[in-house]
Amino acid sequence: MRTTEKWPGRIALMVGHCAGMVDLVALPVWVGTLISSYGFDPQQAGGLATLFLVGAVLASLSLAPRFNRLNRRLVATGGFAVSALSFGVASLQTDFAAMAACHAIAGLAAGSALSVTHGTIGRAANPHRLFAIVGLALGVFAIVFLGTTPNLVAALGGAALFRVFAVVMAVAAIISVLLFPVPDRAEGADFDIAHPKLSGAVWAGVIGISLMALNQAMVFSFFERIGADRGYGVETVTAILIALGFVNLVPAPMAAFLETKLDAHKVVLAGPAVQAVFALLITAVAVFPAYAGAGAVFVSIMIFTHTFAFGLLSRLDSSGRALAATPAMLMVGAAIGPILGGTLVKFSGYPAIGVAVVIVAVLAIASFSRARVPVAILARPAE
Repeated sequence: MRTTEKWPGRIALMVGHCAGMVDLVALPVWVGTLISSYGFDPQQAGGLATLFLVGAVLASLSLAPRFNRLNRRLVATGGFAVSALSFGVASLQTDFAAMAACHAIAGLAAGSALSVTHGTIGRAANPHRLFAIVGLALGVFAIVFLGTTPNLVAALGGAALFRVFAVVMAVAAIISVLLFPVPDRAEGADFDIAHPKLSGAVWAGVIGISLMALNQAMVFSFFERIGADRGYGVETVTAILIALGFVNLVPAPMAAFLETKLDAHKVVLAGPAVQAVFALLITAVAVFPAYAGAGAVFVSIMIFTHTFAFGLLSRLDSSGRALAATPAMLMVGAAIGPILGGTLVKFSGYPAIGVAVVIVAVLAIASFSRARVPVAILARPAE
């Protein structure tokens, strides 16, 4: 039996995490391509990315409460397969309405697959460590994706981006059908009934993660456009994105190493504040070193903080249902981010995004302040 403690099962979760979380890596290229290759304005381009993310949110919200009753391998395989088909069709379209339909269907399908992937990680023997492992895989994926895709789009046109997405989803579907694991903590069929209600602390953590995801998407969706509009050039911005990919290799293993050395609650309180500082450097400081330096580390802040938040929520809710809703947590914020950012840029310019990020960061810190692990749970040894 394949489990999360064996490498075949872990590989399936790593690939599924990379495919399902493609937005975390691809948003600047995605939105930039929709603007430069398809001629959509920032609000329209952000809206298409938002449709994908809204679909993922709806799928996750629907499936997370039923996580322990699902055929998880079937959901993962089918979800990634449908998403691959949808992106393949999107590569043949230029009309906004057709692209919108493809984005929405792809999001619903990928979100379903990602929901069971994250729920399975949440029921591992050590969710914090396993989430760090899949986070490291995402960092490697980011290097490959950001190092190749912008050049493919420049050479072959915008359709190449959606063909890349289709290939990524197809690979995830194949790996899922072959290797997808069962949860290590595989309780009985009445598990959901035995845990009928999530605590206020869990909900506070969920809201905090969603707000950080909102800030992440608002800034990162327009990172490429900010650089282009400041005259930095495609090659320069691509080099920063590649550097970002290498930097993203650091936070997940660092979070795993520091699991027992740092207080998870203090980490999640600090995360939104650090994220806001770097967001301001990117959006409001029109100096290249600030843009490049802050951009290279911006995503890593979310990866590091979310790894601790994931482990925190796994201790607050052992059923796996809250963590099966991880796509909803991340993408409800990320879904609002591109279109909100695009609207702010359209009417007030890039510095308006920085102002919005600071406001949202304050709300995230306030929310995380309530996500405390009870002393009785905190005293238990890690599994």
